[in-house]
Amino acid sequence: MKKVLLAAVFLAGFSFSYAQESKAKSKDPNTDKDLMTWYHKDFATSKVYGINTANAYKYLESKGLKPKTVVVGVLDSGVQVDHPGLVKNVWSNPNEVPGNGKDDDGNGYIDDVHGWNFIGGKNGDIDIDNMEVTRVVAKYKPVFEGTDSAKNKANQAQMKDEFDMYMKAKDMFNKKSIEAIQSYKTYSMLNELIPNMVKLLGGKPLTAETISAIKAPTDQRDAIALDFLGQISQSPEFKGKSSAEFEKKITEEMKEAIDHFAPAAKQYDLSYDPRKEIVGDNYDDYAEKNYGNNHYEGPDAEHGTHVAGIIAGLPQGKEVQYGVASKVAKIMSVRTVPNGDERDKDVANAIRYAVDNGAKVLNMSFGKPVSPGKNVVWDAFKYAEDKGVLLVKAAGNENEDVAEHLAYPTNFKNVTDEKPFVSNVLVVGASTNKNNALRADFSNYNKKMVNVFAPGEEIYSTVPKNEYRYLQGTSMASPVVAGAAAVLLAYMPDLKPYQIIEALVKSSNPSTANGFADQSQAGGVIDLKKAAEYAYTNFYKGKPAGNPKPSKSVKKAVKK
Repeated sequence: MKKVLLAAVFLAGFSFSYAQESKAKSKDPNTDKDLMTWYHKDFATSKVYGINTANAYKYLESKGLKPKTVVVGVLDSGVQVDHPGLVKNVWSNPNEVPGNGKDDDGNGYIDDVHGWNFIGGKNGDIDIDNMEVTRVVAKYKPVFEGTDSAKNKANQAQMKDEFDMYMKAKDMFNKKSIEAIQSYKTYSMLNELIPNMVKLLGGKPLTAETISAIKAPTDQRDAIALDFLGQISQSPEFKGKSSAEFEKKITEEMKEAIDHFAPAAKQYDLSYDPRKEIVGDNYDDYAEKNYGNNHYEGPDAEHGTHVAGIIAGLPQGKEVQYGVASKVAKIMSVRTVPNGDERDKDVANAIRYAVDNGAKVLNMSFGKPVSPGKNVVWDAFKYAEDKGVLLVKAAGNENEDVAEHLAYPTNFKNVTDEKPFVSNVLVVGASTNKNNALRADFSNYNKKMVNVFAPGEEIYSTVPKNEYRYLQGTSMASPVVAGAAAVLLAYMPDLKPYQIIEALVKSSNPSTANGFADQSQAGGVIDLKKAAEYAYTNFYKGKPAGNPKPSKSVKKAVKK
């Protein structure tokens, strides 16, 4: 899954809902420095549920602790590693000689200087790939619904787990493919009507008064355009905009929507499979790991670059954006997620690659409803746990209870299990800067299976072409927590993943508004300073960094 929640309207016929209403403020979001950095705020002083970043550093430094660099693996769509806001915080493999075409460190990956790309090969890089439900239907339809009905029934009985997954995937495939293709057609139609909308406004601002003064058009296209204007004029995003401002904004929003839905034709095409030609691996061989290339960015790195900036972005030029762990983290780009659903084989290999090459925190802003290779991913989870590596995962953007609608990969093998099967996975929901609506309306939730919430709406960060942009989603909340975990590990390197999880959960700022307390284990939004205090008080067993004078017993031992 590469979930990008649109800043545009979401259509249900011509009934619109707005996912980012809070952007309509008195200030322009693109110049509002307070909004650009809101997720760092201290709740105690601002009453905004930020994560208290600056005070966390002050507290840790007040204890005489000196940070060590923490490598954070970003398992995502790719990262623009030379972005001015990231380049100084990008991990470099110390044992690899750049560009010599050799595997200098013997890890099986040639020239993996800043990470690796598991969805590329000698013939390029995958951009659009299927949704997992498409792959499941394509694989199992001949097995369970082939031409031989007797054989179908036998297979259904003998392969019950696969058949159950197939039926779930088939139902979702039928529904989602129709929705996605229809949405693409609808947005494309509306995009073509933008000139009609501008003509109808006649240079006047988009207000209810302007709309009511327009005579009922006789032209069908104008009639549709007017109906749309009437709907969208009620949105704080557009209300009161001048004609020129409206045209600029609606053009941007429609492009985003079209770009989002255009790949659906391939994502839900049962015959489309770019894997063999581009990557060239034996996809069914889950043990295979030495494939891919070192294209860290890939065809579309917006999502991954934004995630990386939230973790470790550095201010540059006039930009004030900075990542939670900007002082202590280095980003390792492990390209894993196409424009479509990630593949289980790639996820497992990406986890192992990042762990083997020194990452101590992995951010996984992805998920999907079915997982044919879940066991190989679970094995990778266990591998990371054995190596002391924390996995931070987005809860998902479907506004669902994850116990009822699983978002793989999960750390619960069964929803009825009392505890997860590993102790190193931290699942994150998305919060907002609105105290009366703290859970973002898209965020998944569950009291047992979601650990914490963190800011995930209106998050300003790095994107390709050296630019910055607001995005929203649990994909943005997850790196906020990954950055927080990296800060704790930098100053207290002996912390175990379960201790970091406990510190963040136990110290979150609680809220009971609108049932928020029951939507995660923490019942609140993380507070990095409080988490640092909790971890230092309960788990820290080291001594402040420095060169303390040796004790008398040490001196005697040296003399001997």
